[in-house]
Parts: sequence; structure tokens; C-alpha cells
Amino acid sequence: MPQISRVTRTKQEARSTYNKLSRWYDLMAGDFERRPSNAAIQQLTPNTGESILEIGCGTGQAIVKIGELTDQSGKVFGIDISNGMLAIAQSRVKKTSLQDQVTLLCGDEMQLPFSTGCFDGILISFTLELFDSPEIPLVLAECKRCLRTGGRISVVELSSKHPTFMTGLYD
Repeated sequence: MPQISRVTRTKQEARSTYNKLSRWYDLMAGDFERRPSNAAIQQLTPNTGESILEIGCGTGQAIVKIGELTDQSGKVFGIDISNGMLAIAQSRVKKTSLQDQVTLLCGDEMQLPFSTGCFDGILISFTLELFDSPEIPLVLAECKRCLRTGGRISVVELSSKHPTFMTGLYD
């Protein structure tokens, strides 16, 4: 089994990188990420009236889809470490009718600012690989804490099994 590479950059370095990439992120990664993220949303099955969290919401592509599925009675939250990515996401949300049901926060996914058991579902798409391997169980423990009993989680991650140009960029 191949060894998992450690993530050695700091959170501040990650924030800085994604702030710089934010204006171009959808051009670089949008098509690569769209299909797996849509499949993860479909697997998560957000329903009308539910409360859903997206961890590492980036430019907000998935947030809009989730908001449409939860309808006006649902609540959708997105958290990301990058203000630049969140600015793009906020702009995307403002172009829809979802502004009252979507809340975007800048924060640390290892210490989620939400109460215990408050979400019906959580989506994590192309985010866990950005954490150092010892941090991943902490992020997942936070997810478990925030999920209601019977809540659902859907995770999309890179695979080293079928390397592509984009997996090389992430590495």
C-alpha cells in the first residue's frame, strides 16, 4: 500500500494559496470536480427542509445545488478557510434566490462553529486531502459531532489509483 504524503503547509499558507487561486479556481478545477461533486450531492440526497453543511465549500458550486434541493424551508451552510473562495461563492449565491437560506463562513474545519447534532447531512468534496493525515480523523470527528442521529455524510476525495493532471496539481 502506498504511503500517504504528509501535508506540511500551514493553514495560513493554505489560506493564502486559495485566496490567490480563487478568481481562477473554477477555470482550473471546475470541470474536474463538477461530476464527482454532483454524484456526492446525489448520494447525500438533500431533501426539502433539511439543514446541510458543506465543508470546504470553495467557490460555491455545490452550495447552490444543495440549496435548490433543500428548497426555501432548508438551511445550507458552507465553511471554507479562504476569504477569496468565499467571496466567489457569495457572488454565486447572490445570483440566485437562495440568499436567505445559505450562510457562508470563513473558519477552521477542525473546529466547526456549530452545535452538536444540528445537521441532517454534510458534504466534503476535494477537501480532506488538504489536511495533514493526523488531522483527518479530527475533521471527521467534528462532522460526526455536528450530525444528527441518522445524519448522512458524503465525501469525495482524490484517488492516486488513476493519476491525472489535476491530481498532480493537488499533490
